[in-house]
Amino acid sequence: MRKAVAALTAFLLTAPFVMAEGGGHAPVESSLYDPFVVTMIVIMAILLLAIGLLANVVIGAAGYYYKKQKDTEQQTAAGSGGVIKALSIIALVLMAAPSFAQGGEAAATAAAQTTSSYGALSETTFYFMVSVIALELLVVFVLLYQLRVFLGKTRTKEGVAGAKEFKLKPAISVWHKLNKFKPIEQEADLDLGHDYDGIRELDNRLPPWWLYGFYISILAAGIYIWRYHIAQTAPLSKEEYQIAMNEAEVQKAAYLKKSANNVDESTIKKLTAAADLEAGQKVFSQNCAACHGKAGEGIVGPNLTDDYWLHGGGIKDVFKTIKYGWPEKGMRSWKDDLSPMQIAQVASYIKSIHGSNPPNGKPKQGDLYQEEVGKTDSVSNKGTEVSKN
Repeated sequence: MRKAVAALTAFLLTAPFVMAEGGGHAPVESSLYDPFVVTMIVIMAILLLAIGLLANVVIGAAGYYYKKQKDTEQQTAAGSGGVIKALSIIALVLMAAPSFAQGGEAAATAAAQTTSSYGALSETTFYFMVSVIALELLVVFVLLYQLRVFLGKTRTKEGVAGAKEFKLKPAISVWHKLNKFKPIEQEADLDLGHDYDGIRELDNRLPPWWLYGFYISILAAGIYIWRYHIAQTAPLSKEEYQIAMNEAEVQKAAYLKKSANNVDESTIKKLTAAADLEAGQKVFSQNCAACHGKAGEGIVGPNLTDDYWLHGGGIKDVFKTIKYGWPEKGMRSWKDDLSPMQIAQVASYIKSIHGSNPPNGKPKQGDLYQEEVGKTDSVSNKGTEVSKN
């Protein structure tokens, strides 16, 4: 069992280097990190672990059966034969790991020449890994069949009661081996002499399941260091955070752009950001200056910088006037030429030049309009409302 785990550990640690060298590429290009390849390797590892456990049970069953034979020499010879067979099967499976590493070299070269239809694997490597998994499954079935044979022989010689006892023994044996319990007769040798209200301290070793879990965590740490710090095939925590923040900024910009275009005369707020006012000035110069003058002083259209307005001087009134127009007074509708956001920017720019008193200003037209003190009708570049003075 330990040999199987050691072989699996060595294979997982050395496979990335072997595949990278065979393919002639940097470790970043290794196909070992492809999800499909990882899945195949995990299946192989699980089957290998199952083979080791089944082989252990079969060996225990063989020893138990042959101990019941009358001839001690025949028991030993037959038991050794069963052990040798089981170990031979395990060795055959363990040999598949180095073979897979060698096959990875040829597969990496072939992948550089032909396009694979099996994820990051070439056709040769794919069928090789499938063959290894099929071989492992075959070994599992053989071990299960061998275990069934031993159970059948035990039923024949000792009856149903003996068979039930035999069924429990391998499971109990595996449980004891996983925890490595010491018999109560050896507690005196393990006693450290510390007694706390009747609770004695024993010098027991850590159970194998805990140790193997610790070894696996070391293996996982090695794979983590290789992937994140050496091969750098995956982002670190800080890089992953930065990537997520960049994606959030893109999504935020898309949302704001979409929501900005949903603005209308009932939801419009005065924009105060320099970029919005600059964009509004550009649209005003291209489309509105011909009638209202470059500075809003008024030519054909009215003066936009004084306190008098024909159709209301609030931001919502200006937005509505630009959007729908007043065709009977010569003001056309711009809703088909400008987006809602552009109309909002133009309206905000027009409100920003109030009181600028440009030269040659056209005389007042319309009714006097004064902003209400403390009225909230503007937004900053961050989208928060501010009070207009």
